[in-house]
Amino acid sequence: MVMRPKFTTLEGALEFVQRVRTCTLFSNKVEGLPALWDYVDLPADHGGRTKWGARMEAIWEWKNELPATYPDEVFYGKIPGGLAVLMSMKHLREKHYPEHHQPVNTCSELARQVYEIIRLDPGETAEIRTIAIERTHCSKSRFDTAMKQLQVTLNIARDPAAGTERDRWLPFREAYPDFFTGS
Repeated sequence: MVMRPKFTTLEGALEFVQRVRTCTLFSNKVEGLPALWDYVDLPADHGGRTKWGARMEAIWEWKNELPATYPDEVFYGKIPGGLAVLMSMKHLREKHYPEHHQPVNTCSELARQVYEIIRLDPGETAEIRTIAIERTHCSKSRFDTAMKQLQVTLNIARDPAAGTERDRWLPFREAYPDFFTGS
């Protein structure tokens, strides 16, 4: 039987992400990927500030806090299938990005239009959604799908300097320019 190390702090979550390289936040539905949920030693149904419980609250905060606090060590993004993950920057750089990046021109027409909105004026999700819906007459659901596709293909990324409160989106190249030095 494999012993699962448990933790309760942001630092413990950082060590966990560094050790496993990639983990989902809540779902253990991806074979070979651990879920952060299974390793956090906080109450699942009580002990927090909200009805969600301390464990859910901590994980939801850590998904933004880890990349904001440790931008050279942790990446938050989506993987094929659309699940949210935390990933070590080393793994992102050496394995995930080379295997999963696809040029934006291979994305859907709506995703390309959303990318152009972000490229010209990076912003928060609600701002980008409002512009996209106004310009393309897409539904919120279609917008969400386009955003997910842009994240999965590593064309956009959450701005690691945006702090922890809101999701601000940039072209991946702007969020992580060091990936492209010398290219």
